[in-house]
Amino acid sequence: MTIPVSTDLDRRYSDPKAKPVSWEDTVHILETAELFWLTTVRPDGRPHQTPVVATWGEGGIHFHTGDTEVKFANLQANPHVLLTTGHNSWDGGLDIMVEGRAAQATDKAVLARLAPLWAVKWDGRWKLEAHEGGFSDPGEPRATSVVFSVTPTKIYAHAKGDPFGATVHRF
Repeated sequence: MTIPVSTDLDRRYSDPKAKPVSWEDTVHILETAELFWLTTVRPDGRPHQTPVVATWGEGGIHFHTGDTEVKFANLQANPHVLLTTGHNSWDGGLDIMVEGRAAQATDKAVLARLAPLWAVKWDGRWKLEAHEGGFSDPGEPRATSVVFSVTPTKIYAHAKGDPFGATVHRF
């Protein structure tokens, strides 16, 4: 299990009454979020952002993609990513940003442990079969996707409402 080495409230962006967001509350959002926004960097330095269904488990956050997609090409040149989830409201909720480095997961045993994490997303339609090198949809072993795992370096948790607070979990 990933546990932060430090959790601090960033007073520059926090109300004087704010308290740090607990690691447990942060993990709850990471585990239950239905959608994340993945930001990668193109080889020419421009950002690229796209929605992904990501999962939290095994000490990191994981997503999968096709090997012809822009995010896949970007990750070949620069593995640094930012995954964001939360609420689009000003006065309530918790926004989470995960900073880290994406590494391709290829080991079938690891992928077999990760695949069930997608089954609980949305209405259960994310059924994936693990094989050496990636995932496929059941019954379509030729249509594969590449899996990336991100071990966080920092996770930001921004509590909105009264009081606003900006927490940084460092690893």
